[in-house]
Order: sequence, then C-alpha cells, then structure tokens
Amino acid sequence: IMIIEFEEKLLEMIDARIETASDDELFAGGYLRGHISLSAASCEEEGVNDIEALKVRIQGSLDDARSELSPADRTIVNDLWLELVNQA
Repeated sequence: IMIIEFEEKLLEMIDARIETASDDELFAGGYLRGHISLSAASCEEEGVNDIEALKVRIQGSLDDARSELSPADRTIVNDLWLELVNQA
C-alpha cells in the first residue's frame, strides 16, 4: 500500500463520517485532514513510502501542535486519530 493510498483512505474515512458527525467530530476531522495531508506530502517529497513512518509523522505533527488546542479539543482529535488508524 502506498502513502498516497493510505492518505486517501484516511480522508475518505473522515468524509464518510461528516453526515452523522457532531460539531466536535467535524472540527477534529477538519483538523486531522490538514495534518494528514501535510505529513503525506512531506513523506512524498522525501521519498518515504512506509505507512508506519507516515503514521509516526502525523502523530509527531499533532504532538508539535498540541499548544494550538485546548485539552478537551486535543482529546477529541486524538480519539478520532486513534479510531482512524485502527480502522485503516
């Protein structure tokens, strides 16, 4: 499986939830989309094609941005991220 395919799968999973998502889930999905896409783009630029490396990069991106979010929002984003990774 390629990084771009994994990215598309994650984004499709986020999109699939939109109709039934709460405001919190919509926020978390939109927030995660940015981190997923940026991380995937940086992997591609560097020729990294390992899904585990992409997951680590996304998690690192989220960790680096921790201060942007309230603790409650961090929990919402983190819960959605873990759910997506487990399903993908």
